Amino acid sequence: MRKQVAYLGPQGTYAEKAAEILSKLANFDSPIFVPCKGLYSVIKSIAYKNCDAAVVPIENSVEGGVTTTLDALWKFPKLNISKAIVLPIKHALISSGEISKISEVLSHPQALAQCSEWLSNNLPEAIMLPTNSTSEAVNMIKGSRFRAAIGSKSLIRIEGLKELAFPINDVPGNCTRFVLLTDESFTEEANIASFAFSLLSNTPGSLLKALNSIAELGFNMSKIESRPSKRDLGEYVIYIDVEINKKTTVETFSLLKEKLKPLCENLIDFGCYQSQNIKLD
Repeated sequence: MRKQVAYLGPQGTYAEKAAEILSKLANFDSPIFVPCKGLYSVIKSIAYKNCDAAVVPIENSVEGGVTTTLDALWKFPKLNISKAIVLPIKHALISSGEISKISEVLSHPQALAQCSEWLSNNLPEAIMLPTNSTSEAVNMIKGSRFRAAIGSKSLIRIEGLKELAFPINDVPGNCTRFVLLTDESFTEEANIASFAFSLLSNTPGSLLKALNSIAELGFNMSKIESRPSKRDLGEYVIYIDVEINKKTTVETFSLLKEKLKPLCENLIDFGCYQSQNIKLD
């Protein structure tokens, strides 16, 4: 049976490209790609089993963790990260008009944030309008002489649209990690393990004890991030990535989880998986 793979649509986004690459890496045979409106809708499609897999952004090199994805992984603990890729992100300013006439700029909030310095320097009077995706933003500016959108150059396929500036992202090395969510795992090729926990008690040294457990087993943390638990002010969920290699193996990670459990109120394992960098033409 052909697998249905949800992603943040509509077509033409970096998310669609990520879905295509990750599906190929997972050896999905002729997958059916399902564009969704809104990142949370993508995650619900796999959480409620309306699709077989989902591809979502989890981290950007400029803006950090994608909060909707992180919160959803905590909310739906049965989701599993099977694979990940890192895509370079290069944004273009797209419009039907001239740059001197632009008074509104539309795009996904992450894209707007990633280009905030360029926009401040080049379009200081323009109003920033968030959309569900970069592709949606491009569709919304069609025919407008005073609106522009931020998105991939691949989105310039509507008649009358053109590239006003490229690249406009503030950091040249801007990249985003996308993950494939399924009910399967591919631990034999893993180079990352991802997990999150909330502490049993909010007392001095409690977080340090958990971090010491990670260090004592020789793990190198490639990411640590906190998010509000959404229960009480000052209560947080800690998200961590550790490297898997010949020294710190998948088996060592299992031992780490056993050491952490007595310190944690909740501990969720998102999976051991392979992450790789992808070059785009």
